Amino acid sequence: MRDSRGAEFDDFVRTRSGVLLRVAFLLTGDRHAAEDLLQEVLEQMYVRWRRVQSSPEAYARRALVNRSINRWRWRARRPEQSLGDHDGVARDHAEAVAVRELVVGALRALPARQRAAVVLRYLEDLPVVDVAAAMGCSEGAVKSHASRGLARLREVLAGSSLVMPTTGTGSSR
Repeated sequence: MRDSRGAEFDDFVRTRSGVLLRVAFLLTGDRHAAEDLLQEVLEQMYVRWRRVQSSPEAYARRALVNRSINRWRWRARRPEQSLGDHDGVARDHAEAVAVRELVVGALRALPARQRAAVVLRYLEDLPVVDVAAAMGCSEGAVKSHASRGLARLREVLAGSSLVMPTTGTGSSR
């Protein structure tokens, strides 16, 4: 039988790991490094769960920041060595930056409620119930705003090289 520490910790990880992974990604700038960083912090938290369970998210954010700083310090002492370019061409991130700017600009073009529904539902990955509570409206209104917002984003982005999928816009959770 599992102890209460394990069950409470599992609940915390299940509910907050997405948010914490985004924080880790913003701290590291790399998805794989963010996953590793979050895993290290969650291991540390499990061991100290009785002490941190009163405010686990605050502890996790602080630990993520501290560990990411320590990783940068470690890298400064032991710089990574490249295994070589895969195809001999140095990659730049100009395209990723351009796509991000395009999407952010398209989001700004949406009416406020549609923008809120799209951001909370799809970018923050909140369930419809939570988005409805945050927006102070019904679940049906959230679905309507999100659907119209995605349709408007498709229109705005249609002239660009960025193509948004037309199906599979998410579940109603």
